[in-house]
Amino acid sequence: MEKIVIITGGSKGIGLGLAKEYHKNGYRIISISRSTIEKLYAVEQYQCDLSNTETIECVVTEIFSHLDKDSTKALTLINNAGDLGTVNTLENITPKEIDYTIRVNLIAPLILSSLFIKLSKGWECKKKILNISSGAAVNPYESWSLYCTSKAGVDMMTKVLSKEQKRLKKGVKIVSIYPGIVDTDMQEKARNTPKENFKSVQRFIDFYKHGDLSSPEQVAQKIYQLEIAGKLKNGRILDVRNY
Repeated sequence: MEKIVIITGGSKGIGLGLAKEYHKNGYRIISISRSTIEKLYAVEQYQCDLSNTETIECVVTEIFSHLDKDSTKALTLINNAGDLGTVNTLENITPKEIDYTIRVNLIAPLILSSLFIKLSKGWECKKKILNISSGAAVNPYESWSLYCTSKAGVDMMTKVLSKEQKRLKKGVKIVSIYPGIVDTDMQEKARNTPKENFKSVQRFIDFYKHGDLSSPEQVAQKIYQLEIAGKLKNGRILDVRNY
């Protein structure tokens, strides 16, 4: 019986860390990402730009056409792909930039979750959606309006879907996870933002200088440990730094 993880943004950062961690522990890994990695043979890779939301359904349907519900023990969707967006006060961000970030960070996870629930309906296996959210969902950072807003939306999606699925016999469990401060491209972008655009930039530079960043691999290990410890319960919002 297979254990399967479908993950967005599995080609780098936290996504790649999670792909490697779950594969190491016996999972079949399917990645949906804008770029693919050569010679990453352990991962089945599907190329998709999640900002082009109209293409998502075709990709997910294709993935499910290669899955067998009768030989699947566990099926998990990890909504990991995300973008910090333009770091600036809202009036200095273009409509195009707003549209892009909200598509990637919020609309894409909504579509992916909808398709996952619909296409796995009737499957007898354990089903779960892990949303990689952020402390920015509850902490307003100046110049992060797009990121904070979209992550707050992801958390609310977790809460609503968990209620919808709770009443179903073979429903999907939905969890939000705050990974903490992680050494990814997103952190690099934050600390390289001009101070006039981002008042808190020095704080993020100091995180890096003082070695306060976790590696993607460390975060992935923590999330998997929460998985096997049974902590990823339906509707929960967890900060890995508390475990």
